[in-house]
Amino acid sequence: KPKALKWNFLVACKYLTNVLLFIAVAAEHKCLKRGVKEVVKSIRRGHKGLCVIAGNISPIDVITHVPILCEEADIPYVYVPSKEDLATAGATKRPTCCILVLTKPTKGKLDPAEQEKIKADYSQVVADISELTSSLF
Repeated sequence: KPKALKWNFLVACKYLTNVLLFIAVAAEHKCLKRGVKEVVKSIRRGHKGLCVIAGNISPIDVITHVPILCEEADIPYVYVPSKEDLATAGATKRPTCCILVLTKPTKGKLDPAEQEKIKADYSQVVADISELTSSLF
């Protein structure tokens, strides 16, 4: 079984909008974990999804352990340019260091159609970024 793809680069401009739209859809259905503390707790509890990390965090030591946790848990992660973009996409006014987009909500249930839409969007974003990764390496 191959290891999880390691996406330790900033998302290319044409894929950035897809990632941010995916975050916005997940925010509507409450499938997000915002902030370092919530993301780390969710990863340690075994939740799966896509981890999106802001690239303009200062000091960087705040988030340096998150990619390591993602690699250990086989969770794909990607960087976006700014924490303000993450906050806007995640439907919050407060800038956010990182977001874990879950494939299913931790509380409550979704309609099967909405669940399939989130999974399809997740698969599309993962495929786009893995295509970008393979073209770089």
